[in-house]
Amino acid sequence: MLPEAMLKTVEVKHLLDSGKCEKINEAVQKVNLSRSAFYKYKDGIFPFHTMVKEKIITLSIHLEDRSGALSKLLSLIAQTGANVLTINQTIPLQGRATITLSIETAAMNADVTILLKKIEQLDSVVKVELIGSGT
Repeated sequence: MLPEAMLKTVEVKHLLDSGKCEKINEAVQKVNLSRSAFYKYKDGIFPFHTMVKEKIITLSIHLEDRSGALSKLLSLIAQTGANVLTINQTIPLQGRATITLSIETAAMNADVTILLKKIEQLDSVVKVELIGSGT
């Protein structure tokens, strides 16, 4: 289901982590991936076993296009002790943007379900979905 570039990014990361390749250039050539594609996906793509160990979740949030809306969302996440690993925001269309967040939850002082409920309660949040979980 994932685009080929994302799958190859995982392969490159494995080659580098295992020591089979020492340099990024060498690893991307080995799996036939461009360096730019690797850098585009490297911080957002993790093997499933990494997600389980580090307790990474991915959320999709539909947010109204208001001043300070994203700031309030990120502040709420920080207050729980979670760490935002990646963030991607679409251009707002018809007054709404879609935010995709990958969050490391190991240090959270609350349960993920509580975090989701708190996010849903923000005025500017239209919808929140848990789209990936390693927990």
